Amino acid sequence: DTEALIKEAMRLTPSAFNSQSSRAVILFGAESDRFWQIVTDALRAIVPADAFASTEAKMKSFAAGAGTVLFYEDQAVVKGLQEQFALYADAFPGFSEQSGGMAQLAVWTALADVGIGASLQHYHPLVDAEVAKTWNIPASWKLTAQMPFGSNEAPFAEKTFIDGDDTPWSKAFLAAAYASRGIKMRCTSGAGSELLMGFHEAKSLLYLEARCLCLQRGMGVQGT
Repeated sequence: DTEALIKEAMRLTPSAFNSQSSRAVILFGAESDRFWQIVTDALRAIVPADAFASTEAKMKSFAAGAGTVLFYEDQAVVKGLQEQFALYADAFPGFSEQSGGMAQLAVWTALADVGIGASLQHYHPLVDAEVAKTWNIPASWKLTAQMPFGSNEAPFAEKTFIDGDDTPWSKAFLAAAYASRGIKMRCTSGAGSELLMGFHEAKSLLYLEARCLCLQRGMGVQGT
């Protein structure tokens, strides 16, 4: 059944240090409706009245599904690993987030594989306290995502993609992959990579162009 499918996907999800820090609360029917009512009530308090109709409609669409998975990361596990491996203490919260993302993807994929649709939502920490009180959630559990799921009622829209391949780092990975097979390559820095990096790093194009050239030299490829 669906509950067993979700539990098995969670159980098999890999995690850093095999920490198995991810947790899930699976709500069906009226319990799922109750969760989305909690979200609706919380949003009603902060969303302007003239804009709330579309928000409420969205919440109703989530509640219309068969159920909802609440994803958590157990901070007690994270704290335990920080104490056990003090050298990596600062890294474990990030490891936990990555493990949680893998668990969410694993569940999404498992549901999709049997024809069940899902979406990933994030209404925390707005609803954390009320949800914890309603379902007696352990104090060490941190809510990270909510996944309403159900039948696919309409064809999916065509997915669009961003151009994420024109960066110096992706070129470096490709160069290393080709080199491992004895294949030489040539690449250009390209204005696209400088613009992408400039947006995120607030650096000048001259600085970024120079960094691209240095990286290409380090990669051992031709091109400017």
